[in-house]
Amino acid sequence: MDNENKSIHEFDVNLISEYYSSVERQGPGSPEVTIKALSFIDNLSSESRIADIGCGTGGQTMVLAQNAPGYITGIDLFPIFIELFNSNAAKLNLQVRIKGVIGSMDKLAFQNEELDLIWSEGAIYNIGFERGLNEWRKFLKAGGCIAVSEISWFTEERPAEIDEFWQDAYPEIDTIPNKVAQLMKAGYKPVATFILPEDCWTEHFYAPQVPAQKAFLKKHAGNKTAEEFVANQRHETQLYHKYKEYYGYVFYIGKKI
Repeated sequence: MDNENKSIHEFDVNLISEYYSSVERQGPGSPEVTIKALSFIDNLSSESRIADIGCGTGGQTMVLAQNAPGYITGIDLFPIFIELFNSNAAKLNLQVRIKGVIGSMDKLAFQNEELDLIWSEGAIYNIGFERGLNEWRKFLKAGGCIAVSEISWFTEERPAEIDEFWQDAYPEIDTIPNKVAQLMKAGYKPVATFILPEDCWTEHFYAPQVPAQKAFLKKHAGNKTAEEFVANQRHETQLYHKYKEYYGYVFYIGKKI
């Protein structure tokens, strides 16, 4: 198999978490986009309970805490991410209102109707968009909101190369209307949907990976698996620049009915 076409699912999760712990964001996004999505949420107070599921090192969570009231719990499977998450919170003096815990998004420890807001940027794909919307809904209070960003097609048809890449990486990728229909079917009223700008990919996600890749390869010199993983990331970057008019991340915001 050609190295640059190797599926990300074939790599060790510890290698992936080490790589992504060296960059601020583990997926496309930006502070501006987080704030824009937050502007559609109208039910928060100083007593609100918020969960950021698949929070990574907390790049977007810190922005949430700086722009929204309430208490935030960040959840991620990787201990290295949570360690950095809590360190970042302490550096910003946010540790009283924000806490990262190790956990799996398919075994959340919240009580039914405990949360006012569920947030998840670029992470719900780990459990699947439909499954996440359905399983997490019970944790929201009536009128509570969910805000997730999800890879989506912008067109009904696209070139075979990019279609095959994403069908392998995430078979649940779909068009925006179909994603909104899934949101409604899961018991939410659609509040807002918007496409993330290109700079969320180029400036905030891919650009910081360039120096990170050099350091990663230096640390793992001679490690064929590490070299293949970096080749995989570079291939994904090339595909985005080539086919960005066909797909991207989309924020979906809904209110529990």
